[in-house]
Amino acid sequence: METNDIEHCKHRLVELQVEHRDLDDVIARLAKDPLIDELELKRLKKRKLMLKDMIAHLESKLIPDLNA
Repeated sequence: METNDIEHCKHRLVELQVEHRDLDDVIARLAKDPLIDELELKRLKKRKLMLKDMIAHLESKLIPDLNA
């Protein structure tokens, strides 16, 4: 992986981590609301899970290959 690609991945990883953390806060606040739209809450949780998968994928790309 080239230096530009690595830096891009690191930058994107930070962006995704911030979005994931923000979503976590939003979900926690909405879950306390008795009038919450359950469908919206489900969508947010699904988005959070997708972000988690994207974060894991980027982290695995950034780990040097031990067999190299």
